[in-house]
Amino acid sequence: MPSAGLLVIGNEILSGKIVDTNSPFLAGQLRELGVDLERILVIPDVVDTIAEETRRFSEAYDHVFTSGGIGPTHDDVTMEAIAQAFDRRLLLDDQICARIERTQQEPLNDAMKKMAFMPEGASIIDVSDLWFPVIVLENVHILPGIPQLFEKKFNSIRDRFAGVPIHLKRIFVTRHESEIAEDLHALLREFSELMLGSYPRIGEPDYRVMLTLESRDADYLKRAAEALCARLPSEVILRVE
Repeated sequence: MPSAGLLVIGNEILSGKIVDTNSPFLAGQLRELGVDLERILVIPDVVDTIAEETRRFSEAYDHVFTSGGIGPTHDDVTMEAIAQAFDRRLLLDDQICARIERTQQEPLNDAMKKMAFMPEGASIIDVSDLWFPVIVLENVHILPGIPQLFEKKFNSIRDRFAGVPIHLKRIFVTRHESEIAEDLHALLREFSELMLGSYPRIGEPDYRVMLTLESRDADYLKRAAEALCARLPSEVILRVE
């Protein structure tokens, strides 16, 4: 299946000043599409660090996404770093300049012009009603850190990424993990390719554990869920979703 890695760029994330919501959003979207998000890495606004990790991720995964560092301020260094990662020049793009001028309705100042520098050879993908496009270099998709923009930009290109979607069932049980652990082990012996998760819940009045069963094969998942429900006493199962 296609693989992916996400680089979350920003000192504000590492310091705790800003909470990263782009990672869980992207993880959920890629899972729906059938793309395996294999790693999320948070790194500072340091050109050499961003360049090194971009190179590494680009070699390791089919798709790489970056979040943050593409604005007009001093700490927005993602474009420079990605250009360095692929040994490309950072060039002023006339097309982006024109877009910014049309949006701002005034001549570009240095801060605005900073956003128009692109790595040499990068592709520009128009994004619906957003004035600034998605920039792609090699297999790296450069996205903004602002969650609303990150989500809109990803949604505008999500059809470019497709694997085999993962099907999911949730089973809510009223016993502790220790009481059903052997049943889960037995299930995995029978359905070795099943992706099985067990998540205890504290403070839930109705159930103790939420079980998740996942597979790219819908029939395989159905048979596994039925097998687990047959193993567990009926009074233990609160509901199946």
